[in-house]
Amino acid sequence: MIQIDNTLVSLDVIEAYFLCDLAACKGACCIEGDSGAPLEKSELKELENALPAVWEYLSAEAQAIIKKQGVAYIDSDGDIVTSIVNGKDCVFTCYDKNGNCLCALEKAYKEGKVNFYKPVSCHLYPIRITEYKDFSAVNYNKWNICKSGCTLGKQNKLPLYQFLKEPLIRKFGEKWYSALEITARKWQDQQAK
Repeated sequence: MIQIDNTLVSLDVIEAYFLCDLAACKGACCIEGDSGAPLEKSELKELENALPAVWEYLSAEAQAIIKKQGVAYIDSDGDIVTSIVNGKDCVFTCYDKNGNCLCALEKAYKEGKVNFYKPVSCHLYPIRITEYKDFSAVNYNKWNICKSGCTLGKQNKLPLYQFLKEPLIRKFGEKWYSALEITARKWQDQQAK
């Protein structure tokens, strides 16, 4: 583990290679799992404010779930997560002509319809943040649906922390990310000896 400020970062974050391979996985991380995407409390309002702009992209089933229970719920672990359809699909999923699962929020953001990109937990994936009383744990969530992303990352020699530079800065700031880069370089140099 690496400590940066009040975070503990798993070595996997700097040692693993990763590059999303949407053509291979089809966006499975948005439709697989036990519950919806983890949310920060401040993101609930952002999701609700974005609804009018993304409504047309959502399936009829997703719209019905949102009308019934809202954009989020408390899961079995006690976490606030996005609502899901049929026990799996995030309500904010939509699909392109190739059958790839996309985020309706991200789509609307790229089209200039909303100012909110998507939940930071989605932006950070496959990194997951676990909040504790005195620190945040930053871990790589290894999942077989992302195997092609691992392969593509190795082929491109792209470390996970570099692939996720933008969301890591979004979550922790430039200063924190710079400290991570310095630590990662030192660690890699040490391992090369």
